[in-house]
Amino acid sequence: MIFYFSGTGNSKWAALRLARATGETARFIPTAMKDQCAYTLKTAERIGFVFPVHGWRPPLIVRRFVRGLKLDAADLRSHYCYALCTAGDDIGLTMDCLNEDLACVGLQTDAAFSLKMPNSYVGLPFMDTDGKAAEAEKLRQAALQVQDYAERIVRREKGASPVHLSHWPRTNSRFLGAVFAKWLVTDKPFRVDEARCVKCGICANVCPVGNVEGGYRLRPRWKHDGSCVSCFACYHHCPHHAIEYGWATRRKGQYFLR
Repeated sequence: MIFYFSGTGNSKWAALRLARATGETARFIPTAMKDQCAYTLKTAERIGFVFPVHGWRPPLIVRRFVRGLKLDAADLRSHYCYALCTAGDDIGLTMDCLNEDLACVGLQTDAAFSLKMPNSYVGLPFMDTDGKAAEAEKLRQAALQVQDYAERIVRREKGASPVHLSHWPRTNSRFLGAVFAKWLVTDKPFRVDEARCVKCGICANVCPVGNVEGGYRLRPRWKHDGSCVSCFACYHHCPHHAIEYGWATRRKGQYFLR
């Protein structure tokens, strides 16, 4: 089983490629959470987690899911466990954070991998999407890497951890990550440019956590109920660039992977 979360498509792309290579099922984490995070493992079934990096940590929804995971197995530790995260650049101590959460349910990763994918976080003034050339090169390299990772996973290699850390992984994940989780994971800055919004409903349809209310001929509205994970799926999918995140996204690009 592969449990995955994705907002703009990078991690879904990786999860589906791993699923095809390993012959296992990819399960969307928000959907799995509706089933009380419960799953019965088949004999020798691998357990995979695929997700983007948010603030040098796993997304909050992934952390909540992992801590509440209920896996029915005769011997849980006999199942090969791995994780793959996608990031625009580096991941800091993301995998350490994941293993802290997995420890709550009696698991640890046997192997961890990361993929550099096109950047989609635009919530800070100095962060933007990649140019088209950089985007294409990242996807080309990622396609080669994910195939290599899939082969390692099929062989159940342990300790194989090609990950992109950072120059200051502890500072990024422990300090800046805490700031990100507390102050920047919020839907409050989202707003709609009425002049550009055509009320198509795409933003509500693509929100992975159902935080955007709206639809055809309806003006989108964010719930402000704490469910937003700041994945920016609504912003990136808007065909008329009518969604902004405060002033941070002015004149910035959009990106999503089909």
